Amino acid sequence: MNFGFAKESAKATAELDPTAEFREGVKLLKDQYPQKALVRLRRAFESDKHNPYYLSFLGLSIARAQRKWDQAAELCEIAVQLRPAELQFHLNLGEVYALAGRREKALDFLDDAVKLFGEDARLKQARGKVQKRRNPLVPFVGREHFLNRELGRLRHRALKRLGKDGV
Repeated sequence: MNFGFAKESAKATAELDPTAEFREGVKLLKDQYPQKALVRLRRAFESDKHNPYYLSFLGLSIARAQRKWDQAAELCEIAVQLRPAELQFHLNLGEVYALAGRREKALDFLDDAVKLFGEDARLKQARGKVQKRRNPLVPFVGREHFLNRELGRLRHRALKRLGKDGV
């Protein structure tokens, strides 16, 4: 007879496994659940405070969930220093800078990463998110209104064809 003890002990073991906690935390971050990710990533970090992966993703989750910019940037900067050849750490730190409103610093940092890693699609995408956006075409409705979105797409295509977009 199974009274459910095996399932509970397996679950408890998974909760204590820092690698499993880390993986689950990253998945939660990708799924836009930074608060839940923060709990998982903090557990992983507590088990190994010198792991640059744990540091970087914990910093990113702190930035998204708690908006503690200095603490988040410090954790991500340490991760980049520990493992400068890891592209994801550069992406995380760039995002933290952008979330903190430090656009210029984020752009400079991502430009340095392009010099280090070359033309990587993820770096281009991250840089595109940070770059200053044009004003909405219909200012009296929100940026997310379908008119602004559709007109913005048309403007983007037209400027791209004219070669004036920088894309």
